[in-house]
Amino acid sequence: MKSRTPDTPHTTRPTANPAHATGLRATARLRATHNGRTTTVPLLHSDGPFHLRRLRPQGERARVCVLGAMSAPLGGDQLALDITAAAHTRLEVTTAAATIALRGPTPDPATYDVGLTVGEDASLHWLPQPLISTPGSSLHQTYRVELDGRSHVLLREEQLLGRCAEPPGHLSTRLTVLRAGRTILDQQTVYGTQAPAWDGPAVLGSHRATGQLLLVTPDFESPPAPLLLDDPLRGHCILSPLADDTALLATAVAPTLAGLRRLLDAALAHALGTGRSA
Repeated sequence: MKSRTPDTPHTTRPTANPAHATGLRATARLRATHNGRTTTVPLLHSDGPFHLRRLRPQGERARVCVLGAMSAPLGGDQLALDITAAAHTRLEVTTAAATIALRGPTPDPATYDVGLTVGEDASLHWLPQPLISTPGSSLHQTYRVELDGRSHVLLREEQLLGRCAEPPGHLSTRLTVLRAGRTILDQQTVYGTQAPAWDGPAVLGSHRATGQLLLVTPDFESPPAPLLLDDPLRGHCILSPLADDTALLATAVAPTLAGLRRLLDAALAHALGTGRSA
């Protein structure tokens, strides 16, 4: 694991904010545009722990990977990713490795805010590696997804609560999705020692991997019926339409990250098997 000294020239130094006096503040930005023939990525602004690198395109879809340039997030850090897929673009963004929330030099929580903006007739796939919550860490993560009326988005998020045989830290996540300015999803989950009953039978039970997959596309003629993927040993997943008939949400819990990924992949295959696409 790398030290807190980054290997890129785009580091943002901590400011004199008393609430985050020893934390890092950094915002990385990515913007994709369409030049009339294909998707290009004219803006890749790396910052702090985020090093953005172009990958080989896949068909007409441009691809970008977020590499870690230092250990983050630690307690007190304020981190953000700002990703825009302008009109008519096709973009996929992933990460090279899991994000590990760690105890920092301050008891203040870290914040990690991801903003996704998708323009008219644009498609964005946000497919990061999992987020791992470790003992003593405290992290508030938010996703804000702003879509045009004809946008397509595929978003996957996965969390592992504690590494092998260890308890998690405190983790709260919030996902807010707006389509044409109207909120179609706004939910928050909280796990860890500060969240009562997070490991009870009504929430995770004995499972320690959880996640969800969001698919929004205007191509749905009618939303599929809810689907339950249920295996007492490998986990549980529910795929259901949202109130907005362009959106489906799969939510899953499993004993391991591998089991969680299998459930989310099965839910996505079912959704795409109906002939729709993102």
